[in-house]
Amino acid sequence: MGMTMSQKILAAHAGLESVEAGQLIMAKLDLVLGNDITSPVAINEFTKNGFSQVFDHTKIAMVMDHFVPNKDIKAAQQTKQCRTFANSYNITNYYDVGEMGIEHALLPEKGLTAPGDLVIGADSHTCTYGALGAFSTGIGSTDMAAGMATGKAWFKVPSAIKFNLTGSLRKGVSGKDVILYIIGMIGVDGALYRSMEFAGEGLHTLTMDDRFTMANMAIEAGAKNGIFEVDEQTLEYVKGRVNRDFTVYKADEDAVYDEVYEINLSEIVPTVACPHLPENTKPASELTDIVPDQVVIGSCTNGRISDMEKAAEILKGKKVAKGIRCIVIPATQAVYKECIKRGYMDIFIDAGCAVSTPTCGPCLGGYMGILADDEIAVATTNRNFVGRMGAKSSKIYLASPEVAAATAVAGHIVDPTEAMA
Repeated sequence: MGMTMSQKILAAHAGLESVEAGQLIMAKLDLVLGNDITSPVAINEFTKNGFSQVFDHTKIAMVMDHFVPNKDIKAAQQTKQCRTFANSYNITNYYDVGEMGIEHALLPEKGLTAPGDLVIGADSHTCTYGALGAFSTGIGSTDMAAGMATGKAWFKVPSAIKFNLTGSLRKGVSGKDVILYIIGMIGVDGALYRSMEFAGEGLHTLTMDDRFTMANMAIEAGAKNGIFEVDEQTLEYVKGRVNRDFTVYKADEDAVYDEVYEINLSEIVPTVACPHLPENTKPASELTDIVPDQVVIGSCTNGRISDMEKAAEILKGKKVAKGIRCIVIPATQAVYKECIKRGYMDIFIDAGCAVSTPTCGPCLGGYMGILADDEIAVATTNRNFVGRMGAKSSKIYLASPEVAAATAVAGHIVDPTEAMA
């Protein structure tokens, strides 16, 4: 029986010739990730269990991104605990103020994730690295502690769903629209503990940033991971970034999938997820009566340079509508610098946006844009649960950078493809 991409990676890291769905295995890890919220819990467990060394100080990454720069004393204490641990164990990949970025944008940018890798992270959106053809998944802080100490983790091998992509995206449509469309189609539990595997001729028309966005939100369909077939674009992306050997895994012709979906990219329209679940999707053109109080462009889902470029293209020479707060958050310092170099910062500020240093901030209701009672946000983030970005009575509409920027200018949700026509 053939194996999927995910199953091949898991088998290789477990030292087995083959694995099958449902099998329990212990596998070696290429990278263990934590952030300023989850790492302190893992550090406490690491200490409580009497561990005195890490398995490999070069294969652990701690990224201070959720509440950094520190928003209060508790956040400062948590970051201090991480900083102390990183110094004690000589953690090579520790990122703090001035060199940090939003973790799931930063690690690929730094070349810390590669095709064929097995990555665990104490953050649910660790599945982002599947865009590179890696098996990456979110875990709890206790598993992070064990991973840091042993370099291994237990896995239940997932079954898979295949998404065969055809066609190409029209102008004004991006990977965010594709993944929202898919989640709307299969539901937030449609891929529960399964691998979402993306392949097909249409895949080659998607940019790497489109793929990062789609893999990032695999968890919003309940998936264990999302993973893309490696192609020339993938190899070009890691070239010059990844300075070690890696292995590309391709699904067998006779690999078994629970379901196979045909997705014609040319039929996808700008899509918005309405409150309070990512599956509650509608075309942006049907939501023109929604008037937001705040627009957020950024996050680990859509804070890369192409996202900034799309927003800047729409905001150039225009003003944010009266009564709307528009917050732009480049995902990493490199993206921030590139925005300055390209003149995007002038565009954002002249339009009336607030621009932040890299941070997760408002996405999880942390800071830098908390919503008050009954306020509405249109955000390029990944979750729109009750109270996710602030008050329980607030409402979040998830959208692409194109929809978000066009909405900020229009003063209500708009379809950017209609505005571009």
